[in-house]
Amino acid sequence: MRNSSSATSTTSTASTASGISAVSAALSAALIVLLAVLVPFSALSAWVDLEIDDTDRYVAAVSPLSSDPAVQSTVTDLITDEAMEQIDLGPLQDTVRDFLHETVRSFTTTEAFANAWDTANRTAHEAVTAALDGDSGEAVTIDLAPVIQQVKQDLVSQGVPFADQIPVQRTEITVIGADRADTLRDTFHWLRYCSIWPAIATLVMLVLVVGIATVRGGLRAALTATAAVGAGFVLGAIVLRILMAVGRSRALDEVPANDRDAAAAVIDALTASLRTTVWVVLVVGVVLLVGAVVARVLLGRRRARRGGPSRRFT
Repeated sequence: MRNSSSATSTTSTASTASGISAVSAALSAALIVLLAVLVPFSALSAWVDLEIDDTDRYVAAVSPLSSDPAVQSTVTDLITDEAMEQIDLGPLQDTVRDFLHETVRSFTTTEAFANAWDTANRTAHEAVTAALDGDSGEAVTIDLAPVIQQVKQDLVSQGVPFADQIPVQRTEITVIGADRADTLRDTFHWLRYCSIWPAIATLVMLVLVVGIATVRGGLRAALTATAAVGAGFVLGAIVLRILMAVGRSRALDEVPANDRDAAAAVIDALTASLRTTVWVVLVVGVVLLVGAVVARVLLGRRRARRGGPSRRFT
């Protein structure tokens, strides 16, 4: 009878342990899936709030583009094309065009151009945010008029021929086409509305999950929860990177060919902080996952040595 009772007790304990293990696995899987959604959503909403909606951060992000070859080339071509529409010199047309193109290209390497680029983007930021909040059919663009004005002033002061004929008018680089901007507006509205709160809520949730696991299940449960958090971070970082790549590709699909290189440079500059976020979240996730798994294995081995063979499966 004693053996029978002992066997029944062992079977019941094993069944209970199996049930707890199944519940733990299900909760871990749910946590991983939840983080795979929350991590990219939190990162994107914080990015919109902290960078896209903040003029100083926006300008700081795109300021280095004044030295980007694609931006310099696009600006040079636009200014030259606009100027040559006002100049008609017959057989000398191509010669003058080449001269003016080279002169403007040289100017784009100066500090004056960098300052003009910052001014243009500070003005453009209001237009960009308005376009993302605006009505359908409105593209997201950067107006180069302040840059052209600075270029014209400097070239005229240097006595460059025909520089006074460069027209200062609205000249745009398209960053996001009208149709694609329409599909992004609703998303931006939601992200702007959510602000940084999803990121805060995610961190609070993780602290609570690990804390509750520690209180109710001890160190092993805490390590399991930590491993799930790490796996969720890794998966969330991958999802965020995929969303960025898809979004970039789709945004550039509708940009005119002449503006595409410059638009790509602008998009890449504005999303640089998101790429950094991807790597930070990925590294943190890997550290948490690997650290928790290794710690749990070491803990299991230590308990096995202390408990001996009779306690190995308890």
